[in-house]
Amino acid sequence: MDPWLLDIWNHLPDGMTFLAAAGTVAFLEGLVGIGLLMPGSTLIVCSGVLAFHGKADMISLIAWSSVGALLGDLTSYWLGARSGEFLWNQRILARRKDLLRKAEVFFIEHGAKSIFFGRFLGPIRGLVPFVAGMSKMRPLPFLLYAIISALLWGVSYPGLGYLGGSSWQKAQSWAGRFGALILLLLVASIVIGGLRKHFLGAVRKSGMKDKDA
Repeated sequence: MDPWLLDIWNHLPDGMTFLAAAGTVAFLEGLVGIGLLMPGSTLIVCSGVLAFHGKADMISLIAWSSVGALLGDLTSYWLGARSGEFLWNQRILARRKDLLRKAEVFFIEHGAKSIFFGRFLGPIRGLVPFVAGMSKMRPLPFLLYAIISALLWGVSYPGLGYLGGSSWQKAQSWAGRFGALILLLLVASIVIGGLRKHFLGAVRKSGMKDKDA
């Protein structure tokens, strides 16, 4: 184990307290405003490394991380739906207006899929559910995408740390590759969506020409 991880190991509690701390980190990272200050993904990857060395049960860590992430998304969505305009102008968010605008554009361009992909895009992770709430996105589709993304996040990031084992550098490398994969999927989704719209538009135009003829 890396020396600095060993130092963390010696100061952290075991069992349920460790799991509750991981769940809290996952929750806070998905919380609008606070999530901008919380390096949650890094800490959860680190928790997976520590779980490899016996700090906590891996299945329990996945469960706590997933539930914490889901509750963070749901809370941000609720805050957006209930107090979005008020919070938009508060100091902690007013300083991040550029990120809020990016999250808003991302949501507008990608709709429900933005809830899934937004969880893996650090700077806007907690902002996309908030914008979804402000935009009055229907609760059921939001919940579906939030559950899927929280489960994948809760499995992947502790899992990447666990796979890294005794080497933090290896865990970071796995996490970087996973992030690149998610980004590739997002790009593929954008390209496929654009091609689909172009194809459907061409079909409609062809149909209108046939009718005119």
